[in-house]
Amino acid sequence: MTENVNFFLKLFVEYLQIEKNYSQYTIVNYVNSIEEFGMFLHAQNINGMKEAAYHDVRIFLTEAYEKGLSRKTISKKISALRSFYKFLMREKLVEENPFQLVHLPKQEKRIPKFLYEKELEELFAVSDRSQPSGMRNQALLELLYATGMRVSECCTLTVGDLDLFMDTVLVHGKGKKQRYIPFGSYARDALELYINSGRQCLLEKAKEPHDVLFVNQRGGPLTARGIRYILSGLVKKASGTLHIHPHMLRHTFATHLLNEGADLRSVQELLGHSNLSSTQIYTHVSKEMLRNTYMSHHPRAFKEN
Repeated sequence: MTENVNFFLKLFVEYLQIEKNYSQYTIVNYVNSIEEFGMFLHAQNINGMKEAAYHDVRIFLTEAYEKGLSRKTISKKISALRSFYKFLMREKLVEENPFQLVHLPKQEKRIPKFLYEKELEELFAVSDRSQPSGMRNQALLELLYATGMRVSECCTLTVGDLDLFMDTVLVHGKGKKQRYIPFGSYARDALELYINSGRQCLLEKAKEPHDVLFVNQRGGPLTARGIRYILSGLVKKASGTLHIHPHMLRHTFATHLLNEGADLRSVQELLGHSNLSSTQIYTHVSKEMLRNTYMSHHPRAFKEN
C-alpha cells in the first residue's frame, strides 16, 4: 500500500476505537477491506485513495463478484469503505467519497438456523463437569443459550458483571450500550460450579491476575476464536452431523422465546437490537410447530378409516 493509505488507515482506526467504540473484530474487518481496496488501486496504477473515482469502485466490485464473494460479504466491504471515505472527507483529507453512490446488494432473506431442544440436550450432556475445562464449557453453553448474548459480548464479561443472587448479567453491547439479561437455574448452577471451582483451577496458570469470567487453558481470557474451538469440540462429541456455530445459540434463544409466546419487543431488548427489524427475522416458527398446527386444523390432515 502507498504511504498515504497507511497514514489514513491509522487515523481511521483511532477514530473507530475512540469515537465509535467498535469491537476489535469489526475494526479488523474494516481494515482488511480498506487494505484490499488499497492494493487494488495500486495494481490499477492509481496513485492512492485520493485519486479513486466511482469508475474504479465499479471495477473493484465487479472483481469481487467474479471471485464468487457473497452479497453479504460485498455489502460489508462497501459499508467499511464508505465509512472510511466519509471519515476522510470529515477530516478534509479527500474531496469526495467514491462509494457514496454505490448501492448495497439486495440481501437474500434467509431464516436463521437454530437448534431443536433434543439437539440442545445432546450438546449440554457432553461436557465432563468433573474437570475444570468441562465446568467452564458447561457454564459457557448454558449462559450463551440462557441469555442470547453475542460471543463478542461473552468474551468481555467479568465476574463482577454476574449477579448470582438476582440471576442477571450485565452485558456490554455495541456502541457502549449496556443491558441486563436474566438467566435461569440451569445457567446459575453451572456458573456457580465454574466460578467456585473450575475457574480457580484454570487461573493457577495465569501469567497475571484478571477478572475476566471465561478463562482458557493457560489461565488467560477466552477469545471468540477460543469459544468457536470449544464449541466445535463439543459438537463432535455430541453428534458428527450437527453443524453449529456460536451465533446459532443466539438464534436458538430468540426462536425458542418467540415460539413460546414471548413478545417481539421484549426479545428485541434482550438481544440488544437497536431496530425491531433485526429481531423480526426470528419470527419464523419451527417445523414441528408448523406440522402441529397443520395436523390440528387442516380438514384433510387425517384420513378416516
